[in-house]
Amino acid sequence: MAFTVYPAIDIRHGRVVRLAQGDYAQETRYGDDPLAQIEAYAEAGAEWLHLVDLDAAREGGYTLAPLLARIRADTGLRVQTGGGVRTEDDVRRILDAGAERVVVGSLAVREPARVLQWIETFGAEHVTVALDTRQGRDGVWHLPVHGWTETADATLDVLAVRYAQGGLRHLLSTDIARDGMLSGPNLDLYAHLKALVPTLEVQASGGVRELADVRAAKAQGCGGIVLGRALLEGRLGVAEALAC
Repeated sequence: MAFTVYPAIDIRHGRVVRLAQGDYAQETRYGDDPLAQIEAYAEAGAEWLHLVDLDAAREGGYTLAPLLARIRADTGLRVQTGGGVRTEDDVRRILDAGAERVVVGSLAVREPARVLQWIETFGAEHVTVALDTRQGRDGVWHLPVHGWTETADATLDVLAVRYAQGGLRHLLSTDIARDGMLSGPNLDLYAHLKALVPTLEVQASGGVRELADVRAAKAQGCGGIVLGRALLEGRLGVAEALAC
């Protein structure tokens, strides 16, 4: 299984931002020119980009299609992107705009049967399911939705198995408690997922702070890692992450 490094750009109101633990009230801004930052990642050797429409994640209606088209034209990066994906037409429009994969989050929790149909329709290589999670006091991994502001009844374990059995290949899972906190990725979470759904390529996300975290996620058997704040703040570089 190949290991893929995904530099991440989260966009809100046209700016590059990061949220702490998914909280829209805890926003840090990193610039007003997303394309310049994306081009820098491409020049450093990145082959993939993880692009998030935070406005759409909260309100619905993906807004980054024009930017996506420019990314593909100017950099050649392969892009997985999401935010506000609600319908099959949304998936088709995002793919037509140049995305390699569409990331489906809240709807993948609320309506798994519909998303499983999309995997069949568009192919397993073109859909990434994002099961972002928060561990409860009971030890159960719960699944907040709607920009991480509500908690669904479904659990990570139940849905991860259902998607694996339904043909999913790419699963992204963020420990929300670590997202944007530079506290290190939750390796126990990824060990749990590796044991639970060994056929899936799991993308680690949340808390990455240094090169050792990238190496640890790879050693844990993850199929890739999403790098956000650590890249934006220069704590590690794309080239060194790729080299490991």
